[in-house]
Amino acid sequence: MTSIILIGYGAIAQYVARALKPLADVEIRYVLCREGREQAASEAVPGQPQAVSDVAEISGTVDLAVECGGHPALIQHGPSLLEKGIDVISVSAGALADEDVEQTLYASAKAGGSQLRLVAGAVGAMDALNAAKQGGLTKVTYIGRKKPAGWKGSKAEEILDLDKVSEPECHFKGTARDAALNYPKNANVAATIALSGIGMEETSVELYADPTVSANIHEVVAEGAFGEFRFQVAGQTLPENPKSSALTAMSVVQAVKQRLASIST
Repeated sequence: MTSIILIGYGAIAQYVARALKPLADVEIRYVLCREGREQAASEAVPGQPQAVSDVAEISGTVDLAVECGGHPALIQHGPSLLEKGIDVISVSAGALADEDVEQTLYASAKAGGSQLRLVAGAVGAMDALNAAKQGGLTKVTYIGRKKPAGWKGSKAEEILDLDKVSEPECHFKGTARDAALNYPKNANVAATIALSGIGMEETSVELYADPTVSANIHEVVAEGAFGEFRFQVAGQTLPENPKSSALTAMSVVQAVKQRLASIST
């Protein structure tokens, strides 16, 4: 039996819990939430696991932590879990754009003999990008497109009048690190691509407000010794939360099942 602590109880966490519930060899024993929200968290997650607000409240064996709570959750709880020797699967690659956070997580995993695994999330082809890196990558570009309304609440509002965008307009060009730091709610993908490929500074990012698209478009273009590829995902969101990627939730489920599998691809 693999015992899990689920971090967060939003749309992605609930999707993951529902998908894992039928598995006989998996138990979500705890849900980690903010202090004062324990009852809501326990009730929101199928099976009503015990809700805690601090890693120190965990007793007994926990084999795996599954982080679905966003950057602050990984930053707050990731180091403690890793130091305890608990592997962490995380949706929050963008948090590692902060070099201090990256070093803290690295040191914690090293000290605990554990591993932080960042899921591919809303984008695909990271296995190909990781493989291509082994032989040498020369160029990686991520191009993200969302409807103008999808960028509301971000720095795009400082550059564009999102209510008046009538054709595709670019509001950001720069490195993956800058994209992840400036668009923390929208650019986990940029960080994932950078960490899978040639790094935060070398990965180029372009972000567009595009009224012609009907889904969130994520495109990866890579060149290197392997040749070149162009991969595109037109991603839909979870019905429970239009800001949460369905593929991100699915990638977490896949990561857990891959960990449990006797034969894995």
